[in-house]
Amino acid sequence: MIITAGKYKGRKLYVPNENITRPTLSKVRMGVFNTLYSLIENFENKSFLDVFGGSGIMGLEALSRGFKKVQVFEKNSKAAEIIKKNYSLLGIKPDLKIGDSLKLLTATDEIFDVAYADPPYNSGIYQEVLNVIPAKLIIAEHSENINFQDCEIIKQKNYGGKMITFLTKNNL
Repeated sequence: MIITAGKYKGRKLYVPNENITRPTLSKVRMGVFNTLYSLIENFENKSFLDVFGGSGIMGLEALSRGFKKVQVFEKNSKAAEIIKKNYSLLGIKPDLKIGDSLKLLTATDEIFDVAYADPPYNSGIYQEVLNVIPAKLIIAEHSENINFQDCEIIKQKNYGGKMITFLTKNNL
């Protein structure tokens, strides 16, 4: 897996076992950040939360493109070790919280500019996660249409069965 753009473009990263995570494809990452740039234009001084870290690629893509602060949540200890290795490859100390994302989300009092949520597909926790994500703009990756309650959909894209939805919460 390779970082697609920015300061760390072209850097190779480790990938956890595919039974543990589902890494976001490079064309999807590029599409996510291109759309994100069209929505907020400047990533400088912005914060990014990767709610289900996996390999850490989304947070590293955010840092590579100029986000000032990136925080990553990951429940699986093997995936968390891969995240640490990937950040180390780039000489960065990760702001990594290991534990259940729902519990970590409810325990944080920080509001992020952008959050990326990619829970396990068909887990049934999308709405619960969205209810507690403290972010101005949320990017949800999912496999099927989801009824996002109490949210305003800004943009939605389909990448061959992988849906990316940009949304804001009505209560934040």
